[in-house]
Amino acid sequence: MQLPLGEDRIDVELPDCDVTVAEPTGGEPVDVAAAAERALDRPLGPPIAHRVDAGDEIAIVVTDVTRATPDDVLLDALFGRLDAAGVDRENVTIVVGLGLHRPLTDAELADAYGEYADLAINHDPEGTVEVGTVDSVSIDLHPAVASADFVLATGMVEPHQYAGFSGGAKTVAIGAGGEPIIRHTHGPELLGQDGVRLGRVANNPFREFVDRAGQLVGPDFCVNVTHGPSGILDVVAGSPRPVVRELAEAAREALSVPIDREYDAVVAGIGAPKDANLYQASRAATYVALGDRNPLRDGGRIVIPAELPEGAGQGTGEQRFYEWLSNAATPDSLYDAMAKGYEPGAQRAFVLARVLREHDVYVTNVSDPDASAIVEECLMRSMESVADAIEPGSDVLVVPDAIDTLLVSPERTS
Repeated sequence: MQLPLGEDRIDVELPDCDVTVAEPTGGEPVDVAAAAERALDRPLGPPIAHRVDAGDEIAIVVTDVTRATPDDVLLDALFGRLDAAGVDRENVTIVVGLGLHRPLTDAELADAYGEYADLAINHDPEGTVEVGTVDSVSIDLHPAVASADFVLATGMVEPHQYAGFSGGAKTVAIGAGGEPIIRHTHGPELLGQDGVRLGRVANNPFREFVDRAGQLVGPDFCVNVTHGPSGILDVVAGSPRPVVRELAEAAREALSVPIDREYDAVVAGIGAPKDANLYQASRAATYVALGDRNPLRDGGRIVIPAELPEGAGQGTGEQRFYEWLSNAATPDSLYDAMAKGYEPGAQRAFVLARVLREHDVYVTNVSDPDASAIVEECLMRSMESVADAIEPGSDVLVVPDAIDTLLVSPERTS
């Protein structure tokens, strides 16, 4: 079988194991440019032409390289509508919604946003301004977004460990927000609530808080996509909440795989851009073990092939993730310490600790020895290949695309 690794794929053989492959139906890919135009023609809510004036200052918040969003194509469609409304290009600022991720390089900006890269600036979470409060939490925002007359956003509606599905208001409220909202939404008190889970939008406290923050900060209008193993599956535009609901439903239908048994090991594929660093690649483990249906037996292991060219990761959040994990003696001590509180960005270590308390995590095919050492420092094991990390005779579930697969109980699909 083949699994993703970076931008390529690797062959994996487990001849001494009983192997089951979990592959969702995946849905049918769309022509993104054509689908974006259709979505903007029939938005969920008032169209852009009815909401902007020629002299308006416009902010567009876009996703960063950790999302596989076709931002350049979506920007083409949005600029077409803004141009038709008489908005000059110089009145538009594109803000890269980094949250606490690292800034994009000039080359990454050019690759991600094409002809609009000269309008793009990296978000700085330390350079925000307060625009209001929600539940006594200060809601800070990038100045260009805070001062805009109209806020647009792109987004990827994909399974998300905390929000249920990403996209919608999250691109602006978190991506272009300051540390107070990130500290609150990613803290142990909110993340420990039952409704905060992968694949759930309704009755999800994380999603509900972000949506309420979105009413304060925007976006006023968004164009979001969802994707599966075959590519982009749909494009929907309009008001953030109904956009997320519609795309999440499409994603569930395309990405769910019912699981009716338990396994000794799960091989969780991830690939680029998520396997650039350990912070992002660790999502494969938490998506498998902390979703609707954990497919592992007690003591079962998770194996993730990932190149990790950036090591633990270079952003503020990634470094805090590394510091917590590398300084911990055991998963139990890490979880107990973090349950008392932690800095924004470190939440991935807290969620990963929940998995590591129950399961060993192996990372294989790492690109260089320094990155392998980082894996070992972070309470996980680094092995040369997937086969090296699997005991002969194991009952193995292979999830070729762990981010784009929802492992669910059989009754969820009945």
